[in-house]
Amino acid sequence: MASAIDDATLQAYRETHYRVLGDLPMVLRVDQPSAPLAALHRALGVAASAFITAANPFSLRCDDDTNAKRQQALAQDLARMGLRAIEAAGEHPRNGWPAEPSFLVPGLSLADARALGEKYEQNAVVWSGADAVPRLVLLR
Repeated sequence: MASAIDDATLQAYRETHYRVLGDLPMVLRVDQPSAPLAALHRALGVAASAFITAANPFSLRCDDDTNAKRQQALAQDLARMGLRAIEAAGEHPRNGWPAEPSFLVPGLSLADARALGEKYEQNAVVWSGADAVPRLVLLR
């Protein structure tokens, strides 16, 4: 199935540094195994996690206030699901796009990551299974 997302945007997603903040900071990269993420999965007893944002729907830049409100709504959805949201930020190393507020969500299934990504009008989410390899999951 062809994606509605243009090649330049897809390339930017693949090059982005997915920075996990908090007590165990790490940088995730698409298709690159992450030993720190594997350790976090083991420590929390989960087999998967997702890096997800509600900011900048369909990669159209919003103002900081709008993005903050969208992130708060996502945080509330995750709390209702009984999941922990670790503060994070997606940041491309060179293209000048502002870092996007995001969350790493341990224990979030692929199906739920897709559903939340679609709800918050995202082009993609980054999901890691038991192998702790972040994968770009296209939603459009």
